[in-house]
Amino acid sequence: METDCTSNDLPVNGVTAPLPAGTRLLHIGPHKTGTTAIQGALFAARDLLPGHGVVFPAHSRHPMEAALAACARPAMIGDTAPTEKHWTRLLEQVEATGGKTSVISSEFFADAEGDDTIARIVEQLGGERIHVLVTLRPLVKIMPSQWQQYVQNGLRMGYDDWLTHMLRKAPYEQPNPSFWRRHRHDRLVERWARAVGAERITVVVVDDRDREGLLRTFEQLLGLPENLLQPVPDATNRSLTLAETEMLRNLNKEFRGNGLPDELYSKLVRNGAVMHMKNVCSPSPEDVKILTPDWAVEAAAEIGAGMVRRIGDLGVRVFGDPGLLSAVPKTPALDGIPAPRISPEVAARALYGALAAAAESPARHGSPAKARTVHQTSSRELMRVLGHRCLKKLRRR
Repeated sequence: METDCTSNDLPVNGVTAPLPAGTRLLHIGPHKTGTTAIQGALFAARDLLPGHGVVFPAHSRHPMEAALAACARPAMIGDTAPTEKHWTRLLEQVEATGGKTSVISSEFFADAEGDDTIARIVEQLGGERIHVLVTLRPLVKIMPSQWQQYVQNGLRMGYDDWLTHMLRKAPYEQPNPSFWRRHRHDRLVERWARAVGAERITVVVVDDRDREGLLRTFEQLLGLPENLLQPVPDATNRSLTLAETEMLRNLNKEFRGNGLPDELYSKLVRNGAVMHMKNVCSPSPEDVKILTPDWAVEAAAEIGAGMVRRIGDLGVRVFGDPGLLSAVPKTPALDGIPAPRISPEVAARALYGALAAAAESPARHGSPAKARTVHQTSSRELMRVLGHRCLKKLRRR
């Protein structure tokens, strides 16, 4: 559904025509709004798209490094730093599409700061051919998902504490300044509208009740046949349960407390333990979910209502029901929240993932013997030594 944003109540009017042929559709996310699903579907259909005048100009599902380089943002903890070459390569791929419609998707474009940076990105990608697409979900659904994602990147703060910092402690920037840069959605839309004009921005409100609705909206905008874009299962993109997140958060505290290097965290924890756990362990109905307290739900709904009004004032085109962004979800009454408990199987899978990642770096034989035995060394020192040995192996590779 398309919404007329010329008024604050945002009435629903129907579906619009596809974007003009030759448009370069820039999907900027932000995070946790269905970006992975769209990128997976577009990449899976990349060989079929040209037959309908559309190109997905990327050699991977998500050109994350290119987007980070364009926005001058750092890599995730321990990952390879993005360079200008990543961005230049994507620009060359976009340029090679010629007069066809193309779609570029990365939630990291939402991290771009400053009008100059955004204007440069728009100009380099195609200037007046650019149409910006922003996908939105309610803050109350984004907050738990974003928190556990931050934990996967090294955060050590608990959920209640994190919510307090994000919602009650001005200037609301610690410990994750990126949260409101991404998820103050009215300001995000306004920043990009200054670069391309309100008439070249489309906002899509994602309705979680319609799992394929976002795919159908992309098909309409790109002029693709219905059902050409299909969901692509991706276990690695699932959110962690509360127990899994708490296990990881406590591991983060041990990791940081022992001064181990970021590169090791990326290798053994995020791309080892967590990735393996996601791949082989499916959450069960009994798993405790990450629950947002009532005060934070109400605060998020109030912020959402304000964002809807401001987006309406901008005059951009909106698909979907903006009322979802300020709705307070109905949750069943709970007689206390059960303590999160990690199952032995999940813990074992996580440990195996870390060990498997470490085993990928072959050990060098003939190391000189240490003067002390393991039993004579503190656990803190053992962790530090193990970390630096693993890092040396990674660097030798």
